[in-house]
Amino acid sequence: MKKTFIPHINREISWLSFNERVLQEAEDKRNPLLERLKFLGIFSNNRDEFYRVRVATVKRLIKLGYRAIDIYGEDPEVLLKQLQNKVLSQQQKFDHLYLNILEELKENNIYIINEKGILPSHKEFITQYFHNEVMPSLFPILIDNKKPFPFLKDKYGYLYIKLVTKQSPKQIKYALIEIPTKVLSRFVMLPSVENKKYIILLDDIIRYNLNEIFSVFGFEYIGAYNIKLTRDAELEIDNDLSESILEKVTKGLKDRQKGKPVRFVYDKEMPNDMLQFIMKKLGMSNVKDSFIPGGRYHNFKDFINFPTLGMHPLAFQNPPPINIPELEDLKTPMLDLILKKDLLFHFPYHSYNYLIKILQEASIDPSVHTIKITLYRLAESSRIANALINAIKNGKKVSAVVELQARFDEGHNIYWAEKLKEEGAEVIYGVRGLKVHSKLFLIEGRNKNQHFRIAHIGTGNFNEKSARVYTDISLITAHKGICNDVNTVFNFYRDNLKIGYYKHLLVSPFTMRREFINLINKEIKNVKKGLKGEITLKLNNLVDKEMIHHLYKASQSGVKINLIIRSTCSLVTELPGYSDNIKAYSIVDKYLEHARIFIFHNMGKEKIFISSADWMTRNLDHRSEVATPVYDEHLKKIIKELVHIQILGNQKVRIIDRHQTNQYKQAQKDEPIIRLQDKTYEYLQQLALHQDLKLSTI
Repeated sequence: MKKTFIPHINREISWLSFNERVLQEAEDKRNPLLERLKFLGIFSNNRDEFYRVRVATVKRLIKLGYRAIDIYGEDPEVLLKQLQNKVLSQQQKFDHLYLNILEELKENNIYIINEKGILPSHKEFITQYFHNEVMPSLFPILIDNKKPFPFLKDKYGYLYIKLVTKQSPKQIKYALIEIPTKVLSRFVMLPSVENKKYIILLDDIIRYNLNEIFSVFGFEYIGAYNIKLTRDAELEIDNDLSESILEKVTKGLKDRQKGKPVRFVYDKEMPNDMLQFIMKKLGMSNVKDSFIPGGRYHNFKDFINFPTLGMHPLAFQNPPPINIPELEDLKTPMLDLILKKDLLFHFPYHSYNYLIKILQEASIDPSVHTIKITLYRLAESSRIANALINAIKNGKKVSAVVELQARFDEGHNIYWAEKLKEEGAEVIYGVRGLKVHSKLFLIEGRNKNQHFRIAHIGTGNFNEKSARVYTDISLITAHKGICNDVNTVFNFYRDNLKIGYYKHLLVSPFTMRREFINLINKEIKNVKKGLKGEITLKLNNLVDKEMIHHLYKASQSGVKINLIIRSTCSLVTELPGYSDNIKAYSIVDKYLEHARIFIFHNMGKEKIFISSADWMTRNLDHRSEVATPVYDEHLKKIIKELVHIQILGNQKVRIIDRHQTNQYKQAQKDEPIIRLQDKTYEYLQQLALHQDLKLSTI
């Protein structure tokens, strides 16, 4: 593509705007109180990953000097300052929200106390808990100028402690204690008093007992402050052909813990002498952009697991997964049904057990001889992996394409890859130069002397844990053309020289970009003929400049474009002459919107695709991705209705504008209130009972 001016919003800036939407959910009093506290945890966890990956990348670019502007398209030093200012602004809002939520908790007889607010009736409990549970997990380190500063691990929280000697109060010492949240809960429930519930953080139990730790050595503590260091999380995978990808990733995981610091977060109440001492020791005294003053507590991601306290009105009461009567009352294996008709599951509204049951049946069914699957992010205790192991034990041939470079889940994937290999599976460690991000399995067998295939193409990982909170779609089909294409993809994974030819699937990095551009251009041509042109895209991220350029062209031609973008949107909306016909929305609610759906009007004969791929350069050019068409007319209507609900939703929906203001979409006069995730559940529940449910049921 020729170099041309393409208006866009910087990816990192747009991502921070997305995380601002998460922060809005912590502020939104329509959410139950304890869920708002958990949204603070989600915000914090997101920001940690942002620093470990995105900010780390920007800092790497800075080292390139003037060359970075040619590569990146803008000055990374200027960008880093913008990011820093935005992060500090969000941190102020975060601190304010946390204090407000603490007050609202008190109104509900829930008290999060620190070591200064311990009641007399709690002292014995806390002392015993400290001796029995906490003390065995503490390993204090004294710091002085003569010894190297201890290594601070990524993602861990520490108490940085100021001590004085009893004999000479002017003699200052410093110490570090790692807060042992890997072995103990961050939140300790104290005995209730007069129907009031009390919780104290592990940090404060340690603070309360610090003198007991250090007094025997002649020290007295006069202050303890939370600190946390965030490190560059990028794995360095070199081109040494003498090492396997398994060896490289395993080595990279160890090296990640030693990644270069990209952020140091500290309690803003920390005395200046303590801050200067640790800055000097860390060798970061001249890197002002790395230091973030924060509140009393860090590693707020732990609040994602804040206890519900048995107070159900203060937490989301998500309804149970919807049963599909057709599948509940089956007298024959599900595989027999799939050979006759396509199935569509929408998680978490439907139970993930249906997907597991298909693999379980395939592992036992005598007619099945082969199962092929791609594995990107497995659960720690994976029932998917166990179903595959069971298939091997039943004499099936199992081929698993395991992507070892699934960021932050490499450890789980390595474990299951080795386990599957031990059991006798053929394990393929991805494709050199490409991340395998497709969500596929293929079941093959022979029934009544006829060969059959059943394929799964989905938008989400084979992970039953994340399937409870991520909204994803899975298509299960025996369509011969789609299944043949899926088999071609697996042949490519086995032999990377066999790229193959695809009649139905859009496959990255080979055909997906080109075919999506062709579909956009067809809508443009139809409009020029005086026909209707419309495109609806539901994505996590819209970043790729070439695809944005083609969407601008479509808008300029009069094609109506609806965008539902959960996270990063680099396309500039409300820009005259470019995006006049584009409307963009973002949904952040109790479930994480994760499905990718593409709908092209196609003169009324809609072409509908689902995929695991966003419109980012990495997905289109540097990953193995698959988008499948949905051919079954009934399933197409269901997907259209689901997207229709999302477009009409007016609760938990933000308008993506050019200024990134994150304004909520408001219900218009006489318009019904539509909280789209609730409405989605209602629609799918009705559909389970009435298969002939008509469109536009809102």
